[in-house]
Amino acid sequence: MKIFGHRGAAGLVAENTLESIIEALHYKVDGIEIDVHCCKSGELVVIHDETLDRTTNGTGNVLEYTLKELQQFETKEGFTIPTLRKVLDVINTQCELNIELKGKNTALPTIALLEEYIKNTDWKYDHFIISSFDHSQLFELKATTTNFKIGVLSEVNTIEVLSIAEALEAFSIHPPIFSLTRDAVNLAKDRGYKIYVWTVNTETQMEQSKSWKVEGIITDFPNFA
Repeated sequence: MKIFGHRGAAGLVAENTLESIIEALHYKVDGIEIDVHCCKSGELVVIHDETLDRTTNGTGNVLEYTLKELQQFETKEGFTIPTLRKVLDVINTQCELNIELKGKNTALPTIALLEEYIKNTDWKYDHFIISSFDHSQLFELKATTTNFKIGVLSEVNTIEVLSIAEALEAFSIHPPIFSLTRDAVNLAKDRGYKIYVWTVNTETQMEQSKSWKVEGIITDFPNFA
């Protein structure tokens, strides 16, 4: 069972920051999960929410700021919002990377950047899983390239997205731990999908996931996992 650090190591260091990602790497994670949005100047930035308010000292929508403006804001710990490019440089193929397309219109620029890194660095297609709750973005990705592994995120349960996963020829399904059942895991695995469960933070949840033979867990606490 692979261990993916959720937004880096979100339970230990401010989420989706380089510092959080470095913390997750310290624990030899199999992978890291991050979220991306596009900013006003076109760069892909790593942040979960559409707005700055919860995680930084800024306010308003990420999309309304240029990268230069965004980098003036900080988390309460004094960390800045990283770009996806910087995250790729820091991880540097030390583990897999699950990129969640969180913001609108992020599929094509994400593909373009990853293709650049695959061409010019040691990154390979197999290092990446691209996932989203916005399944329309995953269909846009599939229409553009079939080189990347697609992960279908589900807010409720695994079974509700099986037909979408089939249409996308997805690699994996990413259900929440709170609604996961053994039967759903078995059904999805029987149909050929890997299961990556979020957000698995307690010992009971980890042991349950392991006993059900899911392929991976996404956790805020990679140190504990």
